[in-house]
Amino acid sequence: MSSLAARLPAPVPRRAWPTDLPVLLIAVVWGASYLAAKGIATRDTVIAVLVLRFALVLPVLVVAGWRRLRALKAAQWRGAGLLGLVLSGIFLLETYGVVHTSATNAGLIISLTMIFTPLAEAAVTRTRPPASFVAAAGLSVAGVVLLTRSGGFTAPSGGDLLMLLAALARTFYVLAMARTKAVRQADSLSLTTVQLGGAVAVLAVLAALPGTGPAPWTVAAGFGAREWAALAFLAVFCTLGAFFVQMWAVRRTSPSRVSLLLGTEPLWAAATGIAIGGERLGAAGVLGAVLVLTGTTWGRRAADR
Repeated sequence: MSSLAARLPAPVPRRAWPTDLPVLLIAVVWGASYLAAKGIATRDTVIAVLVLRFALVLPVLVVAGWRRLRALKAAQWRGAGLLGLVLSGIFLLETYGVVHTSATNAGLIISLTMIFTPLAEAAVTRTRPPASFVAAAGLSVAGVVLLTRSGGFTAPSGGDLLMLLAALARTFYVLAMARTKAVRQADSLSLTTVQLGGAVAVLAVLAALPGTGPAPWTVAAGFGAREWAALAFLAVFCTLGAFFVQMWAVRRTSPSRVSLLLGTEPLWAAATGIAIGGERLGAAGVLGAVLVLTGTTWGRRAADR
């Protein structure tokens, strides 16, 4: 009995769930964001929609956290501001990538963050990632391949390259949050506010350039109740809540663990498409969903060991 127990994988510690569950909920929200973004953004309005998405919650954050913002040190302002630049790049790459490729391709390619992050973390820390963790991440990616197969994987395009760059940018973002000392010492609300402010500044400059599409206020004037509801969902849950939780979680666990949980995003995107969009999931998709869940559970246990 004791020898059998020694060979069994260690159970996930109870203390891990309070951190893992919010991150998993963010993956669910991000999975649902595809339908929301698809309904309000076009090739010509990507930058305008992103400006509105960030600017919608920024004033509220500034008012709510004004005292904490004033208490930030110069190094913390710089660190969070640089993360804001990376954040704006991630959203630009992802949004333009989705516009110029299929949602199937986008979901598959962005899930490569599950592989990139443990490899990058191992290179930075000069430690070898557990073989079981890398295998679990690979199993999850294989599940995403099957999961998105029914959506019809199309020939690679320029949009696919943008999504690949977005996956790399996500990896860099998570590692930077974990390793920037000034960022680790500040509260999550203030850091999220500064990041969103930096992202809005970058996007506002781009929106003011000629040839980048209509102005944000022009796009906003054409929105109806449905578009405003989708924009509020993207701003409050997919942007504010997501990066607040991600910043909070990465300081309490490893970047690899966070990226593995966020890598389940395509699974929730498929679930949203079935529940709301009326899509159907074939046998390959069901198998893929099982592999994603299995790989994620296995990876969490490997990270605990």
